[in-house]
Amino acid sequence: MTDLPQLHPAAARSLAAWHDMVAKGDLGDLRSIVHPDATFRSPVAFKPYKSADAVVLALSTVLTVFTDFAYHRQATTEDGMNVVLEFSARVGDKAVKGIDFVRFDEDGRIVDFEVMMRPLNGVQALAEEMGKRLGGIIPAYK
Repeated sequence: MTDLPQLHPAAARSLAAWHDMVAKGDLGDLRSIVHPDATFRSPVAFKPYKSADAVVLALSTVLTVFTDFAYHRQATTEDGMNVVLEFSARVGDKAVKGIDFVRFDEDGRIVDFEVMMRPLNGVQALAEEMGKRLGGIIPAYK
């Protein structure tokens, strides 16, 4: 059996900070682990959102939309600069499952955060709720 890949030490520190913030329900320190030119790829938008401001805004808002949020499994790429996090949550009365693909730089800052989710009715519920909260704000970051 081969050893499982380990995250780069700086990425591991940032991931630990991310998990701590999510557990506390407070992303107030998120900006400290996000690269200024980071990209956020939403499961409900075709074009990515660009900048640390967009990443912080999207993730801080979705944390208030999701209930019963929990991470279940984690995988790391061979280079130690990427992590895949499986999660479950609820959006209103809809249960969702998803995966966060997070890429870090050498300093451990998030440079790309991509979310994929299922089922469709849960994704649609998320799109509707996020649209209510950010519809007039977030498109400026594309």
